[in-house]
Amino acid sequence: MTDRIEIKGIQVLARHGLLEHERVEPQPFLIDLTVYLDLTGAAVSDELADTVDYGRLAQAAHDVVAGESHLLIETVADRVARKVLGEPRVERVSVTVHKPEAPIPLEFGDVAVTIDRYR
Repeated sequence: MTDRIEIKGIQVLARHGLLEHERVEPQPFLIDLTVYLDLTGAAVSDELADTVDYGRLAQAAHDVVAGESHLLIETVADRVARKVLGEPRVERVSVTVHKPEAPIPLEFGDVAVTIDRYR
């Protein structure tokens, strides 16, 4: 499937990490979604019912990340992917979880994990 909807940089304050303070004090996370589905029907009909509401996708990703705390962002990415794949029209999803303030004792630009999941 080559049709896709992309949502980049969903901002979430959440508590994920191996270190105890990471699960106490909220820190910023950014979520990117690439959702693969057939958009042929939507292109012809011009109706929301023939696609996926990307506002709802973004909110679902936000809610997962802001919810239950996890040690690994790999787990967070997987939980987001499972939620997005719950949408009947979605065939595949790529989720990237960015943790720009990860506790690394060096200067760095970003830490991110990307996973791909299929129905």
